[in-house]
Amino acid sequence: MQKIAAMVLTAALFTGFSGCSYVFYPRADDYAAKAKGSTSVETVLNLTTMMEASAEAAKGGTGNDQSMDDLHNQFHAFDNSLCCVDEAKRETPTYALAVTHNKELWAIFKRLWKFKDTQPQRDEHLELFKREIQELRATLEALK
Repeated sequence: MQKIAAMVLTAALFTGFSGCSYVFYPRADDYAAKAKGSTSVETVLNLTTMMEASAEAAKGGTGNDQSMDDLHNQFHAFDNSLCCVDEAKRETPTYALAVTHNKELWAIFKRLWKFKDTQPQRDEHLELFKREIQELRATLEALK
């Protein structure tokens, strides 16, 4: 009985600490590989382009359709890739602004996910997400 309880507790902790990560979204790693640029900044810039295209494609849909699933995986790939930017660039105020934009994207995405089944809120949040990506892209271009 103790062994079963320990296994259940371990599984619960693993699930709780990993959240929605590559364990649950393994395609995020595929998107990161597709977006691979010659520098880490180019990689995240490529991911912003992919996310913007997926956000546009997700308009008009409902639920966790293919475009929304792609956007979700790309967003996880972006979030993980942003941490891999060169250390010298991570010390700059421009990188700090990019991190702030990323946090804003997370807030928008969480609301988007809540309204993924409800129109017109889904499309409104997708449009807001796209505008924030454009601001993020301008910041990343300055970081380049």
